[in-house]
Amino acid sequence: MTHPTSLPEPGGAAPALRAARRWWPRSPIATRIFTGVLVLWAAVTLSFVAVQLAPGDIVALLIGEQPSTPAIEAAIRQEWGLDEPVYLQYVHYLWRILHGDFGRSYVLNTDVAPLVIGQLWPTLKLTGAAFVVTLVFAVGLAVLSAGRRWGGRIASGAELVLASTPSFWLGIMLLFVFSFTLKLFPVAGDRGFSSLVLPALSLGLAQGAVIGRVLRKGMERALEEPFALTVRSWGVGGFALRVRHALRHAALPAVTLAGWLVGGLLSGAVITEQVFGRPGLGKITVDAVLAKDMPVILAIAILSATIYVVVSTAVDLLYLLIDPRLREPRTRR
Repeated sequence: MTHPTSLPEPGGAAPALRAARRWWPRSPIATRIFTGVLVLWAAVTLSFVAVQLAPGDIVALLIGEQPSTPAIEAAIRQEWGLDEPVYLQYVHYLWRILHGDFGRSYVLNTDVAPLVIGQLWPTLKLTGAAFVVTLVFAVGLAVLSAGRRWGGRIASGAELVLASTPSFWLGIMLLFVFSFTLKLFPVAGDRGFSSLVLPALSLGLAQGAVIGRVLRKGMERALEEPFALTVRSWGVGGFALRVRHALRHAALPAVTLAGWLVGGLLSGAVITEQVFGRPGLGKITVDAVLAKDMPVILAIAILSATIYVVVSTAVDLLYLLIDPRLREPRTRR
């Protein structure tokens, strides 16, 4: 009797599968990069479809609240190729995005790409600082409290409080204590490292509490594994056991969660920049939404998707460094 796994694939699916296997990359690194490119292409396509399916005239949608003139309408039709078939509009849109051309904001009367790129660095600086706070807080909390009865209870309470507190509310509390009362940090602006501390803390502590909880649970499970007993028999214990051995075994779920939380850091940075009066994408995003400046909104959405895809791909590649077993190709049965 023939085993079910040896039966041929029905409906002519076998040639299609063989063709897919030929062009799909075989290397794990190439697969992750290729998947990231596909996701980014899907995000750009979705932005084009959203403009096409939006109710009303596309020209009026792109102009926003700017008074319309025949010259502006003609420029938009030429820029977006609205007199051409939809598939040609899509091809031209992809070509322009690929070359960094996000069109022109007729509300602000300026090109979108320089406007967005000029405000990108402050947002990336805040997001990066918040991500450092997230990692330091999560790792420190997990290493110090994992496997300890009272330490775990205290850490669990702190994680619950921080994870349930909105970042903007935490930012207001930090401003009240450290800026208005103690006068240790500036209230607003972007004037060096001191003005970055409170925004990074308000944005990173909540994310760090979530990651720290996952990492602490993973370390507690790792400390009960047989390898931990073996390492203890070598005379290694305490802090060295946690950092050098248990932390690596518990890192994969936390790294996965950290990659997903990057989107939360980006969206939280928009609100945090408003609370602390910092420059960045937050101000121009709010202004673009209020003014219905669609080219700026699309550019920020595509840029955010690009950053998210880059970070997610980097996290996937980090898996290969943490767990060497993932570098091995899957065996075929």
